[in-house]
Amino acid sequence: MVLDRCVELGARTARPGEFTERAYLNGKLDLPQAEAVADVIDASSRQAARSAVRSLEGAFSKELVALRQALINLRILVEASLDFPEDDAGVISTNDLNERISHLRLELDGIIRRAGQGKLLREGARVVLLGEANVGKSSLLNALAGDELAIVTDVPGTTRDLVRAVVLVNGIPFTIIDTAGLRPTADVVERMGIERAVAAAETADLVLQVVDGPMAPNAVDPEFVVPVTLPRRRIVVRNKIDLRGEPASTVKLEGIPVLSVSARTGEGLDLLRTALAESVGADSEALEGVYLSRSRHVEALRAASANLRQAGSFGRDGLELVAEELRYAEVRLGDILGRRTSDDLLGDIFRSFCIGK
Repeated sequence: MVLDRCVELGARTARPGEFTERAYLNGKLDLPQAEAVADVIDASSRQAARSAVRSLEGAFSKELVALRQALINLRILVEASLDFPEDDAGVISTNDLNERISHLRLELDGIIRRAGQGKLLREGARVVLLGEANVGKSSLLNALAGDELAIVTDVPGTTRDLVRAVVLVNGIPFTIIDTAGLRPTADVVERMGIERAVAAAETADLVLQVVDGPMAPNAVDPEFVVPVTLPRRRIVVRNKIDLRGEPASTVKLEGIPVLSVSARTGEGLDLLRTALAESVGADSEALEGVYLSRSRHVEALRAASANLRQAGSFGRDGLELVAEELRYAEVRLGDILGRRTSDDLLGDIFRSFCIGK
């Protein structure tokens, strides 16, 4: 009633993200810091929250600002060499130019690596369980999730649709997706489920290829009953070792991790969680110093890296092109910081806030 009366007297409710938007527009926060406010609210793990706070405190922005200033300084030298070619004081040597560009690329590569890990903390990885019927995919999903999410029976073809669960490993949210077992079938609904399984596997960040029985070195790619392209980025999971009296183990065959586990007893699941973390570079040491970032940050950083790589290919004789590539790289970093951001993008960013922070 109080709020309704305030509105009647001329006040209005805050828009989603309006307080943070005002802080950004008034120069109190830059754009990555403003985005980090929402990331702190939405953080799904302690590690994600710590990384989001690191971004909010300006760790990500400080690195970008320093790199952008180094780019500007190099641009000044290159432009001076173009404007005053006869003046020795304004000329940058080939060696100096190459060294500076190499140093910038090295610094940028470090930021890209940490930003990529931060993106993983924020968005997680999509993992698909793929395999023939009755190899224990649903049991494995339930064991990893710690809950009976998928129906488990001895009847082949129980799973028809995709069943999802989010599992945290080293602070990384892994969306584990159970799929229909791959087998010949005349059932129209089951066949649709198999088609969805194949489509999900081909677009996943990682595939857990679940098998029941021995895995020989020449059998890493079993011939499934439907056409499926198995990605190189996968882990083979030999399930049901409890029935065969085998110990949990992990080996590599043809560069692919092969883990022996039991979804029923839980034996070997710690090995699987470790393999999941390692597959995306999410060990605890790698996550130290990471700041939370978004897809747009990583895309812009990679584009800037491509500009620097191109700038380094022209050399001293192509200073005009070097200057232009450096300008493009500077623009990319400016986009992340909000120095050249369109109103439409700002609207999308701040509308994503769930409250008026």
